[in-house]
Amino acid sequence: MLMGSFNSSHLQQQEEQVPLEDQQEDHPHHNYQLPNISNISDLQLYHHNHHHLHAHQISHQPFVMPRGLMTTSPTHMRQLLITCAELISQLDFSSARRLISLLSSKSSPFGDSTERLTHQFVKALSLRLNNPNPSSSAALTTAATAAASSSSNYLLLEEEDDNNEEALHSCYLTLNQITPFIRFSHLTANQAILEAIDSSHHSIHILDFDIMHGVQWPPLMQALAERSYNSDRTVQHPPPMLRITATGHSLALLLKTGDRLLKFANSLGLAFHFHPLVLNDAVRPSDIISPSTLGLLPNEALAINCVLYLHTLVTDDSGELSLFLRKIKSLNPKVLTIANKEANHNHPLFFNRFVEALEHYGAIFDSLEATLPPNSRERQAVEDVWMGREIRDVVGAEEGRRRQRHEKYETYWEVMLRRAGFENVALSPFALSQAKLLLRLHYPSEGYQLRIINDSFFLGWQNRPLFSVSSWH
Repeated sequence: MLMGSFNSSHLQQQEEQVPLEDQQEDHPHHNYQLPNISNISDLQLYHHNHHHLHAHQISHQPFVMPRGLMTTSPTHMRQLLITCAELISQLDFSSARRLISLLSSKSSPFGDSTERLTHQFVKALSLRLNNPNPSSSAALTTAATAAASSSSNYLLLEEEDDNNEEALHSCYLTLNQITPFIRFSHLTANQAILEAIDSSHHSIHILDFDIMHGVQWPPLMQALAERSYNSDRTVQHPPPMLRITATGHSLALLLKTGDRLLKFANSLGLAFHFHPLVLNDAVRPSDIISPSTLGLLPNEALAINCVLYLHTLVTDDSGELSLFLRKIKSLNPKVLTIANKEANHNHPLFFNRFVEALEHYGAIFDSLEATLPPNSRERQAVEDVWMGREIRDVVGAEEGRRRQRHEKYETYWEVMLRRAGFENVALSPFALSQAKLLLRLHYPSEGYQLRIINDSFFLGWQNRPLFSVSSWH
């Protein structure tokens, strides 16, 4: 079993692209693996600053609705979605609604990747345009009223997410199985932890932010148990005691996760303790970062894990994130592991966010089509429940209410981490070979691209990076 590939059912400065077809390298000095295995002026500003990024340009001529969609090619459908976003940015809501109606007739949650992508973005655009108060529909011609409508819609979005909490958790496990992105993140983060905390440490404490179902940790537990044995299976030294302090939003889910991890640790003869910490609107993540709250012990080796979490702390001023990172640094952890989506979904201009989201999720939908059959229930659930929820947040929500505030590694995360005092730790050649092996064995598609940028790993589809993993000290 690959380290970090637990199944829930039981560029340096110069960019380097890593061919997946290479044979796995042997690195005898690394023996830590698991066994075997808004408005018009906004829009004008965008094109003034970013005209080189996109070929499409905004026309300020009156919009003329086509008599019909003469072609449904992927490029044409995506251009029509961009046109709709342009109309919304120009506050031409009536034309946008007519175009959404046409796009809706050409989209389907059961079609090809473009039809499915269009279906999700049509729902998100409709959410942004929808006004639950019919009496104010005629007034939806000012930015202020549009913002009020967006506020009301976001309350509906929050209610929808709360009602689908169980479906979301189920979807997370499915996403972990049918795509390589989460498993790649866990795999690489685990290897970085194992290499930062060697076998001389008898007590290890992991602080995991938003642990979800804890699927990252059984492979690490097994690796810790395995490296306490000699090659002839005689005990070299007792396995270390492992403590995991985990945060989440549901105490019930945290307790279930802790119980599962305890049973697994017991099966390995690994001493294990689990401490849940519930975060909510009244408790900021930075509030819990202190030795006393976390129960840190002087003889423990501390690792802090933030997989697909830090973007939730991003705000317009980044104050909470900066405080969080400084407090993390004050704990002097052996290693800080980070995984993020490689996308800029935090741009203040709606049009910029829309184009970025369309490209990012378009690549993900294309990867799902290439690796799963069209009638896959798992694929449909991930696209509709998980990806659809994120798309609705990026496109349909506004201002401070957006949750999915992803940023890119080189232009944001690397800057923020260095500003907080962290130094990047290069991910090892063995971690690279593990990631390559994961893709080759479980996701054998030529579309997945693995790259090294600034000593960190990037996994993407075709030529677009989608996720990044890095290690810091």
